[in-house]
Amino acid sequence: MLKQVLLTALVGASITVAVAADAPRAISSGEAPAAIGPYSQAILANGVLYVSGQIALDPKTGQLVGQDIRAQTRQVLANLSAVLAGAGLTLADAVQVQVFLANLDDFAAMNEIYAEAFKAPYPARFTVQVARLPRDARIEIGLTAVPQAQKPKS
Repeated sequence: MLKQVLLTALVGASITVAVAADAPRAISSGEAPAAIGPYSQAILANGVLYVSGQIALDPKTGQLVGQDIRAQTRQVLANLSAVLAGAGLTLADAVQVQVFLANLDDFAAMNEIYAEAFKAPYPARFTVQVARLPRDARIEIGLTAVPQAQKPKS
């Protein structure tokens, strides 16, 4: 996804610089809830997909799904999967995940559902408690993904 460009410095020496071949572009999926603000569901830039945080909204009704953390986590993961599919990716392509919980007491239950969706090697992750989430959701998750073909082999 990068082009090699040859530049000649003022002193006549040649150097090679990598520049982005493609401008960042918005990715969206009708199978995920529409953005509830001035942002994109995801942005693809230089072969990396940056997915906006998702809460447990039903894509068809726009209403919050479930009252417990397990139901909301399942819906959030389904929404993330739909956005990823819009770029031809899956949760297996995630390299970094950000989890925001309204109550850190929900961590263990969230982690159970999370473990069903992600497989080793697991993406890097942080989880924090926040004062409040949009629509009073219990959880919001965002992530960064790189297609498997671009990931370094271990």
